[in-house]
Amino acid sequence: MEHAEVLPVTELLDERRHLLEVACGMLGGSGAAESVVGDTYRRWYGLSEAERAEASTPRNWLTKTVGEICLSLLAHPRPGGSSVVGRPEAECVELADRARHSVRMRRSRSTSPAEHDLLARTVREACANEDAELLESLLCPDATAFFDGGGKVRAPTGPVHGSRHVARGLLVLLARHPRTTLTAQSVNGRTGLVAHYDREAAAVISFDVAAQHVAQVWIVLNPDKLRSWKHLPAPGDRGS
Repeated sequence: MEHAEVLPVTELLDERRHLLEVACGMLGGSGAAESVVGDTYRRWYGLSEAERAEASTPRNWLTKTVGEICLSLLAHPRPGGSSVVGRPEAECVELADRARHSVRMRRSRSTSPAEHDLLARTVREACANEDAELLESLLCPDATAFFDGGGKVRAPTGPVHGSRHVARGLLVLLARHPRTTLTAQSVNGRTGLVAHYDREAAAVISFDVAAQHVAQVWIVLNPDKLRSWKHLPAPGDRGS
């Protein structure tokens, strides 16, 4: 999936907040609203690519769907909400597992923590400066990016392949905004990146490295998995 739809984290969070506000306003409860928004995104990803393309303004489609689900709930209350992960997400996880195993098997040697740290921080610098040329040079030609949106934000459901497409996707996702920060932090025991929008974690990014280049990028956008990352780093650590 080389031309997957990648959106800035600011747009992803603003859109989700908007949908939650609509659902809360209609249902009067945040718990029920979360379920409705989850159902709404599952319906979005249940559409074919052609059907999604017909929705010229996806936010309008999503808002309308939230309204329809809320009205249905008000008319016919049902216990709990659906929490089943859709097939596209499951397929993506399976592909990601296979790809992670593949890159680890082909590594000629382990990358030291210091080398990994330097590469991750250079990626942060390239993203912060919107330097596409530098960012692409840090990636393996066959680099792959995997997005974990959990079906709860409008993120790609399949991997993005190739250094140029991965670099472009990262630059779009992490586009500069006055209310965003991008910091280098420990992620799964190695240096990764954490993007915050306002005081909320919007994306956690980790890297697999091979031959001194980033081979795979793992981008967590699922709000449920970002709850433990809600805190911002100390002011002195920002932009580190």
